[in-house]
Amino acid sequence: MASVNKVILVGHLGKDPEVRYLDNNVSVCSFPFATSETYTKDGVRIKHTEWHNIVMWRNLAEMAVKYLQKGKLAYIEGRLRTRNYEDKEGTRRYVTEIVGESFKLLGRPSDFGQTGKFTSQEEEKSDGEKEEEVDFTENNDDTDGLPF
Repeated sequence: MASVNKVILVGHLGKDPEVRYLDNNVSVCSFPFATSETYTKDGVRIKHTEWHNIVMWRNLAEMAVKYLQKGKLAYIEGRLRTRNYEDKEGTRRYVTEIVGESFKLLGRPSDFGQTGKFTSQEEEKSDGEKEEEVDFTENNDDTDGLPF
């Protein structure tokens, strides 16, 4: 029987992504990500926030550092990974994190400080391709307040 390991999250970044470089200049970034749910219990409205550890590798890590910021609304797809290590006292610790495989910025153009079309500076990539232009105007007539 086949298995599926897929996570889809829509929420807000808890911190700006932090990047570090490993052997052979491999980049990895990590950041906390918050998802919230609201429910009513005994007539009282309760909001519960769940925090997730997100890790992104290589080019995706570079893009995350460039475009994602604390507090911004984003859609993240990835997979769960649990790893273990020994702390300073020799106790085995387990960490469950989400390895991001793609992300999308969500929100209105005003969330990005733009009024219309958002274009990044065209930079030459190492393989000679130009960065893709991103157009946020498709949701300008959005009145329902939903990010999708």
